[in-house]
Amino acid sequence: MKSWVKRVTIGLVSLLLLAAAGLFFGRGALLRRIAGQKIGQLEQRLDLRIAYDELRFASFSDVELKGLSVVPPQRDTLLRLEYLRLRLDVLPLLQRKLSVRSIDADGLSLSFVKKHGVSNYDCLFRSPKKTVEDEARKQVQADYATRVKRLADVVFRLLPENGGFNRVRIIGQRDSLVTSFDIPSMKIADNRFQADIRVTEGNEKGCWNVSGFLAHRERLMKGKLSGCGATGRVLLPYIGPHYQATVAFDSIAFSLEEHPGQSGQRMLEGSASVAGLEIFHQALSPDTILLNRGQLDYTVCVEKQAFVLDSLSEVTVNELQFHPYVRLEKNGRWHLTASIHKEPFPSSQLFASLPAGLFHHVHGLRTTGNLKYDLRVDIDWNCLDSLRFSSDLVGQGFRITDYGNTGLGRMNEEFEYTAYEHDMPVRTFAIGPSNPNFRSLERISPLLQMAILQSEDGGFFYHQGFLPGAIQEALAYDLQVGRFARGGSTISMQLVKNIFLNRHKNIARKLEEALLVWLIENQRITSKERMYEVYLNIVEWGPLVYGACEASRFYFDKEPSDLTVNEAIFLASIIPKPKHFRSVFNPDATLKENQVGYFQLLAKRLLVKGVITAEQAEAVAPVIDVKGPARAYLLNEE
Repeated sequence: MKSWVKRVTIGLVSLLLLAAAGLFFGRGALLRRIAGQKIGQLEQRLDLRIAYDELRFASFSDVELKGLSVVPPQRDTLLRLEYLRLRLDVLPLLQRKLSVRSIDADGLSLSFVKKHGVSNYDCLFRSPKKTVEDEARKQVQADYATRVKRLADVVFRLLPENGGFNRVRIIGQRDSLVTSFDIPSMKIADNRFQADIRVTEGNEKGCWNVSGFLAHRERLMKGKLSGCGATGRVLLPYIGPHYQATVAFDSIAFSLEEHPGQSGQRMLEGSASVAGLEIFHQALSPDTILLNRGQLDYTVCVEKQAFVLDSLSEVTVNELQFHPYVRLEKNGRWHLTASIHKEPFPSSQLFASLPAGLFHHVHGLRTTGNLKYDLRVDIDWNCLDSLRFSSDLVGQGFRITDYGNTGLGRMNEEFEYTAYEHDMPVRTFAIGPSNPNFRSLERISPLLQMAILQSEDGGFFYHQGFLPGAIQEALAYDLQVGRFARGGSTISMQLVKNIFLNRHKNIARKLEEALLVWLIENQRITSKERMYEVYLNIVEWGPLVYGACEASRFYFDKEPSDLTVNEAIFLASIIPKPKHFRSVFNPDATLKENQVGYFQLLAKRLLVKGVITAEQAEAVAPVIDVKGPARAYLLNEE
């Protein structure tokens, strides 16, 4: 019995030794077979030519690669690598997976070239040909938690704990503009790395420092990018020459940790921060936007069909902190829900934290008291009509103690107004008695005043600057058409936009517009009556025709106090599209019949408001007698 056991034991040991010997002597062939399969797949999928001079095991777990090149057909070489030595984990290799313990590379060159609209890197973004199996898989909903885990597995397996890179050059070329990043040396030791990067773009030169920590066992990454040149700042290349913009900062830092959550979820935790951020682009602001400190401390839960930013996450903007909640779920199309609830906080925090250059109309403002803020967003792209949006800023003992240089009260007295067309000033005129065309409310027909209110903003004298329902509808429509088409603007918002702000439709301007409207309305800086008076004296009614007086004379050769019901309704109808006023007229200067519905609608509203009688409402029709200079325009007699 003992002899039998001995013989079996010897046999098993022998088999193991033979298997180990076979693995040892055959590992090179195995490596080249795996490499050949992967290269073949990449070449076919991306239409590339991948070649190398030598690939071998330098020791039991060390792999050497020499003379690697990646070349798209008839394009500039995408990648060259003179020498690479990898120390691999052997067991994952047997499963045809790469797990890198250390890396040493020399002479790495990456070139991203685009000339005359043709690039050598478009293959990297080319969609692979879809098979029947691919289409079948597409019908199955994606499991984002699994995708995140797989991506993290790949990243952390390939991140080495030790090694180094020497003579690395990355070149980006677009036509004649060449941007290069040179890394003479980068060492990785005990999961820590550091390197200097020399950046050259035309005559501009800079020096960056990158450092960080990576540990695949802990599934943790940390990194920081900062300037190390004469200015100690990072100036992002490429953006200036191509977009006429500037982005610079002192440093950017991030951290990321990935680990399992409950019920198959994956958790992403970490932070991202920027210090001394400067941004300039004419479309954002005429001034450079400055953000001293911005930081996000995040906890993201990745579910099977959703990404959730937990409300434990914290956003810091200068001195202001808040905790957002965001859920993005895929069910056919995306469904976004988000909220912010900010308990009462000192109002001074808000105004001290607004990025300089972006909210320059409140620069220098001093306040006391507290503010409270709530935001609710629900957008389902499967049904945009169900969109819900609310934004509520509430003051508690809030008061402005010093207006600084804001000029928020400029509407209270006579001021100069400049009208623009295509971002160019076309007329400047006074809003006050010194302007002979200025008319106070008392000198403007109540018919015109009420017709415009019922057409543009029926609740103007009752709301505090905003109509949540109109904003919801505008946001839903803008998302449907994919651009800023509607703004849901009240008369208050139109005034702030025209008097204080630029004409560019972007998120930054809308945010500043909302804040200015809230301040003016909440603090009653300007009375509703004066605001409406200003509005009626600056609104556009035709070619360089501004204000009720000019409009009444342009169309009817009379004072705005003498307008009839039909004339008042007509002028109200022109306001949304003043440059297209001809479109509502026939060639003989009479109104088109398609205006009947609008005239009847306004007549009903004026009747309800008691401005006209039932008999007058019944007689309302799109019939007017154009007598002023507009008649020459309409009859092509100018």
